[in-house]
Amino acid sequence: MSKIGNKPINIPAGVDVRVGSEAIEIKGPNASLQVPILRNVEVEVKDGQVRFSIKNENTQSKSDWGTMRALVQNAVSGSTENFVKTLILEGVGFRASMEGEQLIMNLGFSHPVKFLAPENVKIEVDGNFIKVSGADKSQVGEAAANIRKLKKPEPYKGKGIRYADEVIRRKAGKKAVSGSS
Repeated sequence: MSKIGNKPINIPAGVDVRVGSEAIEIKGPNASLQVPILRNVEVEVKDGQVRFSIKNENTQSKSDWGTMRALVQNAVSGSTENFVKTLILEGVGFRASMEGEQLIMNLGFSHPVKFLAPENVKIEVDGNFIKVSGADKSQVGEAAANIRKLKKPEPYKGKGIRYADEVIRRKAGKKAVSGSS
């Protein structure tokens, strides 16, 4: 039995959840989101809660059960408040700025790197901090990962783009290794 799929989701005030044949539509004060219904899962809205059950007892159904519940929980949370990922730009001469919907970064290349913000995702720059926010958790995570991919942090000096809560394991350079001869 799925521990996650078995928990009901409480619907907060101001959020409307409607179950269709193909998708669940969640409307809240912040956003309106849709989550496709996986074929092995049944969804029911009752007494201010969303409940999930499986149609048949196989491994894929049990996996889909927990996944479906997590996706709907993220959509309900996103309809009331935005998800935020914070990135830190570390390195001498590394800068970021916004021009309209486009993030422009100087990352030590011969040219500035441009990143266009996806639809429904907002990017803000404050010094060396880049905040990616939006109602859809997967879009926010994907946009933050794509920005980080432009210049991953390296282990010797720690230069690059990293998440605010990410810890970079530092390696000792050649000086620390060659001192014993």
